[in-house]
Amino acid sequence: MQALNLPPFEYKLTQSGENLLIWDVLRRRHVVLTPEEWVRQHVVHYLIGHRGYPKGLLSLERGHRYNQRQKRTDLVALDAAGTPLLLVECKAPTVPITAAVAHQAATYNQTIGAPLLLLTNGLQHFCWRVDFEQRTNTQLAEIPEYTSPMQ
Repeated sequence: MQALNLPPFEYKLTQSGENLLIWDVLRRRHVVLTPEEWVRQHVVHYLIGHRGYPKGLLSLERGHRYNQRQKRTDLVALDAAGTPLLLVECKAPTVPITAAVAHQAATYNQTIGAPLLLLTNGLQHFCWRVDFEQRTNTQLAEIPEYTSPMQ
């Protein structure tokens, strides 16, 4: 798989027929290793190992409804009370982070309500702090470390 602009991590790969699988520490099972999954696994390990996000408060492919349609988020980090803190939208490294991708993530976040939004293709990362009351977004220089109001 392609080298990413995220720290490397110890990963476990296995082969199942024609599919290469990677061990997912959150789902506790092997999942098909797609380019997007490669990015998602790097982000998960980065958040846990480098930004202090508790593994038990990370939720992969969480379902939510938008316009009467069932959607899934790539990754949501929760605070200690179980409230969404960070919404992550992962794309394959070959998929550029465009205004359309940002719009998709912002649209999902209208129902999720996370104050932090991260878009990444593993090579480029864009993180914003969202103020729902003021209806503003502030781009951040880096992904904030985990903090929870309940700590």
